[in-house]
Amino acid sequence: MTVRIVAIINQKGGVGKTTTTANLCHAIAESGAKVTAIDLDPQGHLAVSLGVTARNIGGIDEAMLKEKTVQQQLIPVRDNLQLITAGSKLKEIEHLADNSSPRGVLLKNALLEGLNDQDFVFIDCPPSSGLLVANALIAADEILIPMASDFLALQGLSHLMGTIKRFEKALKRKYKTLLVMSRYSPNRRISSQVLNVLLTHFPEQILATVIRETALLAECPSFGKTILEYSPKSRSARDFRSLAHDFLEDKVMYGNK
Repeated sequence: MTVRIVAIINQKGGVGKTTTTANLCHAIAESGAKVTAIDLDPQGHLAVSLGVTARNIGGIDEAMLKEKTVQQQLIPVRDNLQLITAGSKLKEIEHLADNSSPRGVLLKNALLEGLNDQDFVFIDCPPSSGLLVANALIAADEILIPMASDFLALQGLSHLMGTIKRFEKALKRKYKTLLVMSRYSPNRRISSQVLNVLLTHFPEQILATVIRETALLAECPSFGKTILEYSPKSRSARDFRSLAHDFLEDKVMYGNK
């Protein structure tokens, strides 16, 4: 069995990246797949979103620094879903000056041992383009890009695509890259305009379900719950279950929506 390693990435903040990671991981786990979520953002918001708030928990930082194994850092958080927190030393990794080993492969090396029984590993990346994101891109086979429906998000996307192409060239491989409309407001004209631009430039790369902007999704993290627990019958919960199905079945948008 091959583990699918997916980097959830956008260098622009505020696009719903961690919201997408927490809820999509839970929805995929709910469908029966085994999922590990890795919080690679020093802010640690993914752990909080999944209800893990204890301080001084060792995380992916110690695994990348070879102080612990990945298995030692796993925290079961839901049925079929386990979490590896960021850890307090993750900020330091961004500024590592040790030249004795290539700094970009720390995460890949850490993951080599220990997650072979999983179907998916999702990496929630920080909103930056530094060393941690480089580690995620080198470790991952697939990329999922959450997009907000505003024009600034489009600007950031062209920069991100440039970064991805540079990595593809350097690593001599092509990523499977998908986009998700993660903060969609159906009653704002700008939302459909941005979606149409994306459909033109990224045909058959946008997952079919849009995640509509709701207050419920913003409220969940403060309770340490996903939308599937916080409001299981809500439109947002339906959106994420549908998105999980799209992701598992490669269901994408065709033409203008």
